Order: sequence, then structure tokens, then C-alpha cells
Amino acid sequence: MLLHKNLLQNKKNLLAFSAGVDSTALLFLLLENGINFDIAIVDYSVRPGSKDEVTYAQELAKEHHFKCHVHKASQIETNFEAKAREIRYNFFQELINANNYENLLTAHHLGDRFEWMLMQFCKGAGCAELSGMQVVDKRHNYTLLRPLLHLDKQELLLYLSANNIKYFEDSSNNDEKYQRNEFRHKHSNPLLKKYLSGIKKSFSYIDEDVKELVSEVSLLSYKELIYFKSSGSKRSDIYAIDKYFKSIGKLITAAEKALLKENDTVIISRNYVVNQNHDYLFIAPFIKAKNMDKKLKEKLRLLKIEPKLRGYLATEREVVEFLSLLLA
Repeated sequence: MLLHKNLLQNKKNLLAFSAGVDSTALLFLLLENGINFDIAIVDYSVRPGSKDEVTYAQELAKEHHFKCHVHKASQIETNFEAKAREIRYNFFQELINANNYENLLTAHHLGDRFEWMLMQFCKGAGCAELSGMQVVDKRHNYTLLRPLLHLDKQELLLYLSANNIKYFEDSSNNDEKYQRNEFRHKHSNPLLKKYLSGIKKSFSYIDEDVKELVSEVSLLSYKELIYFKSSGSKRSDIYAIDKYFKSIGKLITAAEKALLKENDTVIISRNYVVNQNHDYLFIAPFIKAKNMDKKLKEKLRLLKIEPKLRGYLATEREVVEFLSLLLA
């Protein structure tokens, strides 16, 4: 049932766990296939059952001899889904950095992918956005793997039932005030029930088309500066930028994507600057330049460095020297 098992074997794997249907099925499938892993769970403390889910995760870790990393999130006042995602992925990134995990595993399945596609289609999107989640997604310093992306949730429920495996139901999944849940209950679930085979085929065709349309870009880094050589296609470059921000728990808005199409320099989420300079694209923290040293200012001017990048560079002289060599 698992896709790309070869990428999981003899690797340091971290499973994003929630104790729900999907991640519980993935956990037991990993055990069944003899794949080593640890788990990470976030307690948002918004539901009475969240403590029981953490306890279950810890019990599984003790029984099956893997580590269970737990993060208790601070209270989220507004925009719960987006902020919860940011907290979750920041936690995963910290664990990856501290423990040298090579793969992050999530239990996204076909239903997740299909509802995302429908949401993007209704907002306005091209083939790359409609393809949505990929089974193998190379991130900055790890690989995000979704080994269940080809399976429908009903297939996972059958697996859990056949093996008498305990899992928890998240009551918030039924709350249609969240747009994703509305799409799931009213649109994606009924269509999957009726047209599962055809939807699976459609995604395989879309994936083939995206490979032809979008060039793969390798992101590199020096300290907090992220950079890559332009592919020569704005479409591919923006796709790579979007993918990077998703990897750090940030989502670029449609308005920001529109600005990236038209401008060489764009501020993202008020905290990052994206700039195309020479043949490279740079992503760096956005810091307003103040009282900059005259020598440094002149050096950056001669290098034709975008002014909105200079505030960050003023705090990192090593990065300035690195750019001098890169752009020479």
C-alpha cells in the first residue's frame, strides 16, 4: 500500500502524527513494512480529546520503540488553520534540524489532494496548482513524502478495521465553517465515492503534464539567504518560490503571486523579500536598512544589489562576500 518504500528504507524518518485515521494507518503500515521512524505530534488544546491523542502517541512509541516528540502549542486566537499549519511545520523543521531527519512523512491521501484541487480550481489556478500535493517533494534540507497519496480514506478505514487498530476521530473535521471541510463533505467525498477510479487516473495524467510544463529547480542556501539560478521560465521560478514558502509553513497569496509575475522584487508576508538579480532569484528576511555603513552601501550598489535586500545583508557581512563571488 505504501508508495516509494525504497526512499524510506535505511533513512531517518519523521512521521507527522495526529492519532487520526490517516496518520494511524500510515504508522502501522510503516511498522508492517519494517521501516524505522520517529513521530511528532502537536497538541493545540482546542478539543477535550487532544490529551488522549498525545497519550496514545506516547503509548505507541513505548510499545514499538520509537521516539515521540510532543509540542504543546500556544493558544491560537484567529485564523486557526493557517496558524496551526505554521506552528506544526516550524516544529517539524526544528526536529529535522536538531535530529538530522532525512524524510518527513505525512499521511495526506487522495481525498486531501482532490479537495485541494477543487478549492484551487474555484479560486483560479493552472495545471501546476491543480496538481497540488506530490508523493515526493524535495524541500530545503529534507524530503517530504506522502506514501498514501494514491489511496482513498475509505481504503485506509478498511485497513484499520481489518486489523482492529485504534484511532481517534477529530470532531472539528465535521465543522463546515472551515472551507476545506465544506468542500470535503459537499463536493470531494461524493465525487470520490462515485468516480474513484477515474479521479485516480486523472491525477496520473495531470502529474505527467506538470513534469512537461514546470522545470525542476534546486534551491540552495547560505545562512538565511535562499537562492537559485533562474530556470528562464517565470512560471517555473514562481512555482519554486511558492514551494519554498510552503516548506517553511507560509502560503503565498494570489495577490503576491500576481506581483511576482510582474516585478523583480516583491515583499512576501511583510517578512521576506524575493528578488531577481542577474540570473539568480534570492529569498531573504526583509529588514529595513538603517544607518548603513558607506563602504558597504557602495559595495552593494556596485554589485547592483536590490535596496530591499540590503537591510538583511547589512546584518550578515559573510553573505555579502558570498554574493560578491556568486555574482562576479
